[in-house]
Amino acid sequence: MIPADLRYHQEHEWVRLSGTQATVGISHFAQDALGDIVFLDLPKVGATVTAGQQIGEVESTKTTSTIYTPVSGTIATINTDLKDHPEVVNADPYGKGWIAVITLSKPAEVDQLMTAQQYETFLKNQTH
Repeated sequence: MIPADLRYHQEHEWVRLSGTQATVGISHFAQDALGDIVFLDLPKVGATVTAGQQIGEVESTKTTSTIYTPVSGTIATINTDLKDHPEVVNADPYGKGWIAVITLSKPAEVDQLMTAQQYETFLKNQTH
């Protein structure tokens, strides 16, 4: 349920590293807590972002939640498919439901994010 090859942020975003590029999305836990996702406000390509900064919002039938970037850099690509099909985040949060790709300005920040095991422990502590 929690992919081991990703890193996790305390706000329930994940990062998949590929060289100096970081793909960012929201975790299964986050999409499950939100319920049916109906809209995403995505970041702008070319925007410079800082770790912990808001880069968008996700709206569900229950609530609106902020999307934070776990890493600093420049937005290289966004998942434009989510504009017409936001439900993909519910169906495949770690695959086709990715939100943005960020070109890292501080690659070492990834090392400060939680491993899958640490995130699993973090979730257990959140729900107890």
